[in-house]
Amino acid sequence: MVWPSATGWSRDIGPFTITGLVGAQVILWVAARPTDGFSASYVGQGLGAMSVLLLTIVLVLISTLTVVERWFDGVDRAAIWHRRVAILGVLLLVPHILLSSGGASSLGGTLGIIGASGLGVLALWAVLPRWRALLPARLEQAVVARRDARGVREVRHLLGGYTRWRLLHRTTGVFVIAGFAHGLLDETVFAASPALRWAYLVTGAVGICFYIYRELFARYVQEHHDYEVETVRVVDDGVVEISLRPLGTGIQFVPGQFAMIFIEAKDGWHRHPFTLSSAPSEGRVRITMKALGDYTSQVHDLVQPGMPAVIGPPHGHFDRSRGTNRQIWIAGGIGVTPFLSWLRSLDRPLDQRVDLFYSTDHASPFGDEILHVAEANDSLRVHLIDTSVSGLLTTDQILAHVDEPPDTLSVFMCGPEPMLHAFHDGFKEAGVHGRHIHREYFDWR
Repeated sequence: MVWPSATGWSRDIGPFTITGLVGAQVILWVAARPTDGFSASYVGQGLGAMSVLLLTIVLVLISTLTVVERWFDGVDRAAIWHRRVAILGVLLLVPHILLSSGGASSLGGTLGIIGASGLGVLALWAVLPRWRALLPARLEQAVVARRDARGVREVRHLLGGYTRWRLLHRTTGVFVIAGFAHGLLDETVFAASPALRWAYLVTGAVGICFYIYRELFARYVQEHHDYEVETVRVVDDGVVEISLRPLGTGIQFVPGQFAMIFIEAKDGWHRHPFTLSSAPSEGRVRITMKALGDYTSQVHDLVQPGMPAVIGPPHGHFDRSRGTNRQIWIAGGIGVTPFLSWLRSLDRPLDQRVDLFYSTDHASPFGDEILHVAEANDSLRVHLIDTSVSGLLTTDQILAHVDEPPDTLSVFMCGPEPMLHAFHDGFKEAGVHGRHIHREYFDWR
């Protein structure tokens, strides 16, 4: 399936819908308040119902349905909102527990404990891969010093890895259902307000239906294509490119998209999202990866030609056709992969005038290939930046190569989160419109 380019409007409709649903529930609970006003118990029960609404939205966001991707301008952006909404939904459980005084049902109380505990563990595990960003610098150094200590190392191995994380993450719906059932059994406020009860029932039912679809039926609805490993090529220190040959009908995708790739290696099957770095016309699919953790750090030893692979449907709206006629492309390290797909797909000169800045901490592994493409495209200028020699690339350095006003520019970027955050703020301050700044969330898990 090939996804059409999204519009700027679609970038906002998803978050706007979430805000509208939350606002509607607040209005409903205010309008249905009891005659004695807002008691602590009523507020606590309202926060619990809001938590169920937010966690239902979480289950909708991870459904990977076409409408969800279009409303959020890509499944990667939907995943970012999934994380934000999930954390807020879990945090609301704290005041809900402290303020509520529901019924005395032992079953309801048990389900509440199961739901809150399970969701709390999942939320904690979700932020663990980003623990460094949550700690002050001094405390971070102390934690890093202890991470390889005896006992800590074993815990890291047990909890680490995308496969383990995803397996446990799939139980989110089970804990949401437990919390939903707890609300039906224990929250006595519904007896006095049928409107609140029906709103709560509909909310929970939607979440349950989306969870059942994702776990039981999505695999039969979504297209998957059989491939086998053709070549495994070490491009650079820690960078590997795998070429996959189709066994039948191959995947159709737009340059810049990513897909879930399943590969059987020596130690079993691995599942991971990768940007497709090949051109759709190649017939083969190429994925380019860097040793960042999980099995990617050992892929050149674990994966060999002839091993089977499966590619899921393509996702993402990282599409240069959405930009203006004057574009800036910024690739940081392995973030060059969507730009490789764009460049490898060129069968005629670029329609836009583009400056590509490819930043690495050593000689650019794909520099020669990119420069070769630029030789046939007068409208493409390539800037290879070795940060070990020239230092980190800055917004001012990029704009120094551009003669046009900032409000006429479109920026497309992919790379490490701190780099993208700095460039996003820098270009907005320089006058580039926020709708013209595009990025791929390749760390969206």
